[in-house]
Amino acid sequence: QVQLVESGGGLVQAGGSLRLSCEASGRIFSVKAMGWYRQAPGKQRELVADITSGGSTIYGDSVKGRFTISRENAKNTVYLQMNNLKSADTTCYYCEAREVVLEYPRKYLGDDWGRGIQVSVSS
Repeated sequence: QVQLVESGGGLVQAGGSLRLSCEASGRIFSVKAMGWYRQAPGKQRELVADITSGGSTIYGDSVKGRFTISRENAKNTVYLQMNNLKSADTTCYYCEAREVVLEYPRKYLGDDWGRGIQVSVSS
């Protein structure tokens, strides 16, 4: 019913930058918030950044000052600008859409996740 498609990952040298994008498509009426999480093998998924439809943002402590999240509400698209990347940022990044409401008919869907995209930082 909703598809989240992530793009922009890849391999970059330490100190470099990448920009992730995630577009939510489908019969979407509204999305309260969109965000990025990451999960390394054997570890819990952790918050990278989150942004509400009103523009309020929160960041994980390890990325504050380096990453910036932004959103285009009309396109249901969220971006993550990642600067000064470190080897510790290497992992799979997941896009989340929170509190999704569908239309035709109007229905509350809840949260949905993308499949994930790999970010690798070489030292």
